[in-house]
Amino acid sequence: MTLNGQQRSNIQPGAEVEIVLKKDQRTGALTRGVVKDILTNSPQHPHGIKVRLQDGQVGRVKNVVSS
Repeated sequence: MTLNGQQRSNIQPGAEVEIVLKKDQRTGALTRGVVKDILTNSPQHPHGIKVRLQDGQVGRVKNVVSS
């Protein structure tokens, strides 16, 4: 089951997500990882909630794989 990455309530630290990195915004290539920090404060964002993964990469969530 995948949840929408535009809702902050769908994302918690430790969740496995697919994000689009800044450098991949043109291609839309997805990077999978585990959320370390949630960087967007608003409850929703049209391009996806911005997060930092445990490996340090930052991007906007497209899909929440598991919470």
